[in-house]
Amino acid sequence: MSLKNILYSFIGLLSGLLILLYLDESTLFLSALLVSVLVFKTTKSDFDKIVGTWFALSVAPAFGVPFDTLTHLENGFVVQAILSFILFIAFYTYKPSIIGRLYKSSKANIGILVSAIISGFAAGILSSLTWQSYVNFVSF
Repeated sequence: MSLKNILYSFIGLLSGLLILLYLDESTLFLSALLVSVLVFKTTKSDFDKIVGTWFALSVAPAFGVPFDTLTHLENGFVVQAILSFILFIAFYTYKPSIIGRLYKSSKANIGILVSAIISGFAAGILSSLTWQSYVNFVSF
């Protein structure tokens, strides 16, 4: 993954975290849907990394987390956000399974955008499952 792609993903991480902290995860999800439609209508394929990162972050448990407890490990917000970001970059870079096939069969921007969206969903779900497994394992 090039430095430019990582920069766009990092911008997506920062802006997504701000949306999560000041609004909620449903707003981030709906914002990602809106931006994905706008990206599809234009020829700017660079914004697909931002959309994918927003989809990955939309599963982070930010709603109701006060600012002073954000860095506490027990609420999982920081851990899931960082893990979602790292997994998104990994999925987007290596394009396993259906992600790679969608990316290669791109007609205009749809294949690139859908592969970023699926990478984001996969990263978000995997980070959430990892965090929940950790919480359940530690609670025994």
